[in-house]
Amino acid sequence: MSQANSAMQPGSSRPIAGPRDRESFLDAQRRNRHATWRLSAVSAVAAVIMGIPLALTITPLLYAVGLMAADIVSLFTPLPAGFWQFANAIGQYGTAALVWLLQGKSSDPQTLVVGGAVLLLPGALLSAVLWRGVNALFRRSGVGGALMALKAREPNPSDLGELRLADVVQEMAIAAGLPAPRIMLIDSPASNAAAIGTSPDDARIVVSRGLIEQLSRDELEGVLAHLVASIGNGDLRIAFRVTSVFETCGLLVALINAPFGPHARRTLWRVVRYGFSPKKDEAAGAAEADALASLLTRGGEMDFDDIDTFFNSGSSKRSVLRSIRNFLLFPIFLTNATIKISLWFFSFSMLGPSIALLWRKRVYLADACAVQLTRNPDGLAEALRKLNSSYARIPGGEWASHLFLVNPRGSDRLSGTPASTPQTQVLARAWAASATAGDTPGRSGDPSLVMKEIMTTGRAAMAGDQQAMARMLAFRQTAATAFGISEAEMPSLEDLAAAQHSDMQAMRRLRDFSRRVERNQPNRERSSSKTNPSSGFAGFHPSLKRRLKRLDRMGAHVALEATDRKIWMFIAFLAVVLGPFALLALGLLVVLIGILTMTSLTFIALWMAVIHQVFVVFAHH
Repeated sequence: MSQANSAMQPGSSRPIAGPRDRESFLDAQRRNRHATWRLSAVSAVAAVIMGIPLALTITPLLYAVGLMAADIVSLFTPLPAGFWQFANAIGQYGTAALVWLLQGKSSDPQTLVVGGAVLLLPGALLSAVLWRGVNALFRRSGVGGALMALKAREPNPSDLGELRLADVVQEMAIAAGLPAPRIMLIDSPASNAAAIGTSPDDARIVVSRGLIEQLSRDELEGVLAHLVASIGNGDLRIAFRVTSVFETCGLLVALINAPFGPHARRTLWRVVRYGFSPKKDEAAGAAEADALASLLTRGGEMDFDDIDTFFNSGSSKRSVLRSIRNFLLFPIFLTNATIKISLWFFSFSMLGPSIALLWRKRVYLADACAVQLTRNPDGLAEALRKLNSSYARIPGGEWASHLFLVNPRGSDRLSGTPASTPQTQVLARAWAASATAGDTPGRSGDPSLVMKEIMTTGRAAMAGDQQAMARMLAFRQTAATAFGISEAEMPSLEDLAAAQHSDMQAMRRLRDFSRRVERNQPNRERSSSKTNPSSGFAGFHPSLKRRLKRLDRMGAHVALEATDRKIWMFIAFLAVVLGPFALLALGLLVVLIGILTMTSLTFIALWMAVIHQVFVVFAHH
């Protein structure tokens, strides 16, 4: 946070009785920045390691395309002899490097260096060009698509709570020496907030209505200070580049699948159309960019969509021609499988976890900067406690869960904290959000009391109370939005009234609705999580206990539970017992990827040689 650091006055927090490992917010920032640099280097190494098998697999395909194009051109216009001599030299260098990889035969070091460049550089350059193109493509769209997906709106100037929110953001931005980011509101009973954008220039702070209603002034200052600090630290650029890496992987898979299926071709056509079309309607362009980002990110997942469908089409009616076709195109299928397995393995085991750990350090850094901006660590600590014990899912926000203050797909709670079911929490927050100026304040602190209040108001509405009817209709609409379903799918007032009189059919309809919500919400979470960068076995959000522990060191008055030594002893025992087997499994997967890569290289080389020879024979005739 270079701009923020220049504006903040150096200092240290007041000495407060607390843990022995007390540290100032400046020391915490320095430590997390150093950890960020180390993990950035680890992530770069992981990306390079993942890129080696990808480049080795992609490069032969590029040579095959180039060689076939040259053969086709030579049928009509003979190419000069120098071109074929150059192609032959490239083939010899590549063969020498391939023989060294497969058999380990010694060769001239210069030949091996040139051969390695021949095998790696084209694929690496293509990946780099695609990554830069993806960056440029989605940078021009700005944050419009994200705001549309979240259904965010401008603050209401007549709402005192939203005006207070804007004032706090202004204060935090001035304290950090940054231009105040724009505020956007989400009409959701969930409690969460995020900073989105590609840079501080187009940054937006998105806040849900539930958060405004739940937090006090000090807690709101802590939350907004964290988001402002995150913007000033450059976290938006980091998040954008991380996401673009996975989008580039999806684009590579689409390029390879394009000859074999309509889905990949449609994706590529949308990318080309969006990249070269003039920017007319900003809202439509932002929505298209958001849809493309989702398509490309899902494209790198472990599923053999188009090419698998192509090879399995008509499997019930095998024919000789189809078998010959599959045999001839088997090298392409093997190359596709190798690329996807490599992407999945290295993303899950290396790149994803290293990036997730890097992002956790950025979260800790923003927390420390928030303490510096507010000089009140208790505000952020209490806000985190409340948000992690509340329903935090934001409809449409799962694609960028790492940008939110707490995970919008679920929250971790301190043991001992009372928690109701997610559905009850949603209904309680929706009931509070649906209240108008003339309504009596709801008892949102106790979900069971809120449910009784909902039932009482429902009975009054059925009895003809117009105010109660208006409240129930507003509640029904708000709850449908919170659950992410249409209003028509919500239970009717007649069903609620009939269920209270033990109507079996109404009770069955209510039970079916509850089961449908419980079943569909995890499905939406899984489908939405495909648009997130893969983090492997490490999540992007640090646990509440870790964040509170660091805030406690900086002076927050939080009661932390003692670590259960038995649990850690059990985890250590499992690590000792299962660790060797896990390492063995990882080693076997690496060997498998190596074998697949070498096999793919060999098949593609033979495939190119046969096709080229066919062209030569055909040209002579």
